[in-house]
Formats: sequence, C-alpha cells, structure tokens
Amino acid sequence: MEEDAKAQFRWKFYGLTVELNIIVMLVALSIIVFFIIHSPYTLPAILVMLVIALVLSLDFAKRYRETKSWLYAQPEKTKDGKDPKQSDNKQNDKTE
Repeated sequence: MEEDAKAQFRWKFYGLTVELNIIVMLVALSIIVFFIIHSPYTLPAILVMLVIALVLSLDFAKRYRETKSWLYAQPEKTKDGKDPKQSDNKQNDKTE
C-alpha cells in the first residue's frame, strides 16, 4: 500500500473508531440513565439517545463497507516496495 493510501486509511479507521465508540457510549449511557435517574424526562432522553445510536449505527455500517471495499481495491506491496502480483506474473512468464 502506498504512503498516501496508508495515511488516508489511518484517517478512515480513526473516524470509524470514534463513531463506534460514540455508539457504544450512547447505548451504555441510556442503560445507566434508565436504572439510576427517575424523572419524567428519563424515557424521552433514553429514546433520543437510542435513536441517535441507531442512526449512527446505520452510518457506521455504510462507511465500514465503503472503507473495506476501498482497502481491498488498494494494491498490495511487500516490505521492499514491490508489488507481489507483478513478481508472480514474472515468475509465471519464466516457467512457460
């Protein structure tokens, strides 16, 4: 993978990680609020947090699939900077 692609992947991965952490925190916070706080605003607050978590989950799944397909589309490179697919083709040409 080229250096530009690595940097781009880091940022994509960072964004997905932050979004997943927000989803987990919203669900956990809604459970804690349900058991600890008893007021007339508890149920609406919980519902709002869970709806936000659901919307973020759908966005996360979409972005995850896009990032995964983008990552698979990137050419692989070995540690010495050569594309292994090109070297395989050269070896196949020599054996024929």
